[in-house]
Amino acid sequence: MNKVILIGNLTRDPELRVTPTGRSVCSFSLAVQRTFANQAGERVTDFFNIIVWGKTGENCSKYLSKGRKACVVGELQTRSYEAKDGTKRTVTEIVANEVEFLSPRGDDGVSRSRDTFRPEQPPVLDAPDGFTDFDDDSALPF
Repeated sequence: MNKVILIGNLTRDPELRVTPTGRSVCSFSLAVQRTFANQAGERVTDFFNIIVWGKTGENCSKYLSKGRKACVVGELQTRSYEAKDGTKRTVTEIVANEVEFLSPRGDDGVSRSRDTFRPEQPPVLDAPDGFTDFDDDSALPF
């Protein structure tokens, strides 16, 4: 079984590209702290390259930005290619199947280079049971 689950912060804004066949692909990197400290008492951070295909990749490009926290579920993939100078290169990356946006929508603690999704008016929870009625024509964030 090849399954990777990571939670970390984006180290750069996502980059969205379109393949010659018209398929969307998004790439970004994720900084993930290890659960233990090294001998100097410092927590080590690992950096992972993430690839996300299709509509999920488009959403990552639209709603994520540098510094935002995300959970990535996917597979570890290693590929090789020949560089322009003729040397053989090997790349290891995570091909994400699922990406969960973990930073709150109103989190202004990080600088962003793009607008993030924010609903125009949050629902008012005025019902005694904690549920609010709304019509099917209301705009939902998902």
